[in-house]
Amino acid sequence: VTFFFFILNTLVLGHGARRLHVSAAYRAKAQVSMSRFEPTSFINYEKLHSNVNIVRKRLNRPLTLSEKIVYGHLDDPHNQEIDRGRTYLRLRPDRVAMQDATAQMAMLQFISSGLPKVAVPSTIHCDHLIEAQIGGVKDLARAKEVNQEVYNFLSSAGAKYGVGFWKPGSGIIHQIILENYAYPGVMLIGTDSHTPNGGGLGSICIGVGGADAVDVMAGIPWELKCPKVIGVKLTGTLSGWTSPKDVILKVAGILTVKGGTGAIVEYHGPGVDSISCTVTVITLCLSKYNKSSCIAALSDEYSDLLVPDEGCEYDQIIELNLDELKPHINGPFTPDLAHPVSKVGAEAEKNGWPLEVKVGLIGSCTNSSYEDMGRAVSVAKQALDKGLKCKAQFTVTPGSEQIRATIERDGYSKILGDVGGVVLANACGPCIGQWDRRDIKKGDKNTIVTSFNRNFTARNDANPATHAFVTSPEIVTALAIAGTLNFNPETDYLTAPNGEKFKLQPPSADELPKRDFDPGQDTYQHPPADGTSLRVDVSPQSNRLQLLEPFDKWSGNDLEDLLVLIKVKGKCTTDHISAAGPWLKFRGHLDNISNNMLIGAVNSENDAINKIKNHLTGEYGGVPDVARHYKANGVSWVAVGDDNYGEGSSREHAALEPRHLGGRAIIVKSFARIHETNLKKQGLLPLTFANPSDYDKILPDDKISIRGLKTFAPGKPLTAVVKHSDGSEDTLELNHTFNETQIEWFKAGSALNRMKELQH
Repeated sequence: VTFFFFILNTLVLGHGARRLHVSAAYRAKAQVSMSRFEPTSFINYEKLHSNVNIVRKRLNRPLTLSEKIVYGHLDDPHNQEIDRGRTYLRLRPDRVAMQDATAQMAMLQFISSGLPKVAVPSTIHCDHLIEAQIGGVKDLARAKEVNQEVYNFLSSAGAKYGVGFWKPGSGIIHQIILENYAYPGVMLIGTDSHTPNGGGLGSICIGVGGADAVDVMAGIPWELKCPKVIGVKLTGTLSGWTSPKDVILKVAGILTVKGGTGAIVEYHGPGVDSISCTVTVITLCLSKYNKSSCIAALSDEYSDLLVPDEGCEYDQIIELNLDELKPHINGPFTPDLAHPVSKVGAEAEKNGWPLEVKVGLIGSCTNSSYEDMGRAVSVAKQALDKGLKCKAQFTVTPGSEQIRATIERDGYSKILGDVGGVVLANACGPCIGQWDRRDIKKGDKNTIVTSFNRNFTARNDANPATHAFVTSPEIVTALAIAGTLNFNPETDYLTAPNGEKFKLQPPSADELPKRDFDPGQDTYQHPPADGTSLRVDVSPQSNRLQLLEPFDKWSGNDLEDLLVLIKVKGKCTTDHISAAGPWLKFRGHLDNISNNMLIGAVNSENDAINKIKNHLTGEYGGVPDVARHYKANGVSWVAVGDDNYGEGSSREHAALEPRHLGGRAIIVKSFARIHETNLKKQGLLPLTFANPSDYDKILPDDKISIRGLKTFAPGKPLTAVVKHSDGSEDTLELNHTFNETQIEWFKAGSALNRMKELQH
């Protein structure tokens, strides 16, 4: 489960967690399907149990829950070196899930591999390409028309290669995973950074780039640096306006956007008992989430696998007393700037943030469960009963068709509409920038409040002046009604049209629908048993899809006299490197989407965005344009960056684009985990300054040579010789995290090239 991007995975099933005990009608040897869509793919707890026992004996220590699930999926548990935060694990995940934006490139890469069918159960989910504009029905119809070529490609590619296809309108990938594919002990990788949402059902769900998904779909052991484990011990009981979202908001403030990189966050302790099954923390109530009692019984049979061992050790411990936790709101511009709701108004006044809330937006992949919607409805109904509606605009994004159909049946949609809400499509929408916002102009300073996962600059509406805050759906609803950040629903009063002063009471809602879920429309396409005779056509004239050409292999020599394309100043997320929003339509066309490469990054030379000097012509131009000019003239380049370079979405295009446009290395102070791996996959060199202050020695007109590649080896630094325009030189040490396998990727030109080599 994840509320923000930085957590590799979040897991809850510890001691003190509620457990669903089902009489063991299905004993350990029973074959239980992984999902109702894959009746012949079975849960293999016996293998998991065997691997865990092997590893426990080798390490001779108690294991955390997340360690059990991760190490239980080792390719070679007898010989795998295991050292948290240091060694690379070779793993065998159980399944793959891809959202439609990243699935395009993932499937194009899988097609290039030459393999006939995926090796593990895999699915595609059409949720990213639906723009929020008018309302759910009309927006979905328009998306189907605009994106027909892409949907046809994904549908036909899925059918040919054995991949399940969730049609547009099905819902957001992570909610679909939660409803249909997550169960205790499963290891799932998804081509989206919010994949950890499934961790609430005791799954290890990890966001990756598309190239990693191709490895798993190809049946190749998948590599992951052995994750550290951060333990969050919960005591006390949630109550009132405080929700499980506030746990994550508080933890985000403690860990910061960098603090959870490369780690699994494992919640445990008696406080887990007070947290419901369908929100941020979900325990083993499998049957309640349309899971069969067979899975529940089987997981109960292997209950020792699904709790941490007594005495297990965490790399870091955070203790939270839920009795003392207050509602939080985080932002603007970063998800780790945490404020109690009671103090955010004063902070806004002090910092010059707009107090007026222009738009409140609830929903998203993690925060649109039935209970989430119910708590928002509880707040909305109180306002309606007093004759009040939202002062701000208000939007509602159901996480899935099942949620949409159920809240419509149970009257939730009507109440949210009556208070001023517009129900959008079952899709990502404004959370990822798919929002045709028209109430303000670009550059207008304003505030929005959301229950979404991201609030980076310009993330939601492409307006860098929008101050976006993230909080729980019920707090969003309260602030949308009040119309101001300077409102604390725990203490402040609203005024009804008749002049009556009243306070909103803490929200309450059913955890699950009393009449079970309404599945809504059937939006799933099963792949045929044999798709070998099917064709997947990609038109050479298409501007949205493009078959891939292999990247060039390493020449065998050091890289000499590379130009500095750009020295990036400050934060550089994958949104800065490869913008989303309108660019999503080119996610299957590498050359076209490369026109957004680094257009959001700040150039240290002039503090400008998308304005760099072409050192061949002396003129200034856009970053992609200059890179293309260098490539056309046979000149390779490097980009230089700051801390945590590449944080954010698991967007492999941010690695594909620099490789496509002639980049050879990215040299920074530090990398975000997913992006660093993605760069390696595409044959680039992600390198870090051994001395971070060496960043200051790089000048825009330098030429950089990277030496030591002929003896490239794990743990052995490389050297950068920096030639300045005045004739002087600096020699810098560059660290890397390549292992032997990843060095083979570099030599072959990419991981995909290496995959092809191994087939012959």
